[in-house]
Amino acid sequence: MRFTFPILTLCHGGAQRMLVELTNGLTALGHQVVIVMPSGGDISYEVHSTVHRTDHTVLRESDFPASDIIVSNFYTTVPVSEAASLNGKGMHVRLSLCYEPLFLPENSVSFPSYNTTPRLIVLSEWQREIIALNHGITGSIVPVGISSSFSNRHIRHRLQEPMNITAILRKVENGFSWHREQDYLVRQLDIVKQNLPHVNINFISPPDEFYSSDSLQNMKASGKYRFFTPQNDEELCYHYNGADIFVSSSIFDSGSLPGLEAMRCGAALVTVYSGGNMEYARHEENCLLSYRYENRLAEDIIRLVQDHVLRIRLASQGEADSNSWTWENSVRIMERTVIHYLQGIPLIDPPRSAQAMLRRTDSLRATRK
Repeated sequence: MRFTFPILTLCHGGAQRMLVELTNGLTALGHQVVIVMPSGGDISYEVHSTVHRTDHTVLRESDFPASDIIVSNFYTTVPVSEAASLNGKGMHVRLSLCYEPLFLPENSVSFPSYNTTPRLIVLSEWQREIIALNHGITGSIVPVGISSSFSNRHIRHRLQEPMNITAILRKVENGFSWHREQDYLVRQLDIVKQNLPHVNINFISPPDEFYSSDSLQNMKASGKYRFFTPQNDEELCYHYNGADIFVSSSIFDSGSLPGLEAMRCGAALVTVYSGGNMEYARHEENCLLSYRYENRLAEDIIRLVQDHVLRIRLASQGEADSNSWTWENSVRIMERTVIHYLQGIPLIDPPRSAQAMLRRTDSLRATRK
């Protein structure tokens, strides 16, 4: 099949990672994949598909080649993708990597964009329910995956370091990062350090973001935290492997990839409920999970630092559970989903009801009583 993916940027990030893995995977399966990207779009990953860079900063319908499938993603790529589709350049399928209206500006534009095409791909049951409730469109789930570059190297005992507590910290300047709750994250980690001064607090930041952020550099200069700026998956894997506990504070994520990657690398996960992480996170079974209103991130971290047996049990189970999450599986599901759309085959797996989702989160609360 011939695919066209209009992509604005492939800088470091979970959404961009998924776009790269899907396009590379489809290319490896023998499909013809063209990425249409405006001038100035960053590429921070290894891309195996054909990249067509335009000579302007905004994508136009004329930039699209003829194809079988046009896969829009971010809401600003939807109108031009639909225009190209109406001009006979391929069937328009939307890959929603996040539900933009609830956390990004211009929701007066992003919300109605979901009424453009009924052919929708989402990352999680939680995301599918939100869109179904708001728009009446039932999406097909293509789950996130984990690169084969990530694995447990079993090096923690050889590092001979204090307990390492690690989280990802992104640039806040000129960005939309409120949903990551980074101020809350730092406050909670400061509480941990005050109560357990022997631990290391580590932050992982994309290098381009760290070196262009005064706030991140000021935090490093304070001497309270260690910062790592991995250039590639090999370095990122090493830092995941150095973490005894990985912490995630995001309250709104369709897929929540870093927690899953850290699990694969053998770290015990402490996380806040973000919606999408309910696909893999099970409180007291493979992680410690709390709702943001409970304000207990520091408490859960301290608990794992002090309870070696629990920490090892959660880390082992998390690593085992992560093995089913592969990009190869994601690509196969993506391919099958697109074929179904082309053939007009209806969705086989209907979404759970809103009541079922509520019962699921109620059961999460019950495990903490």
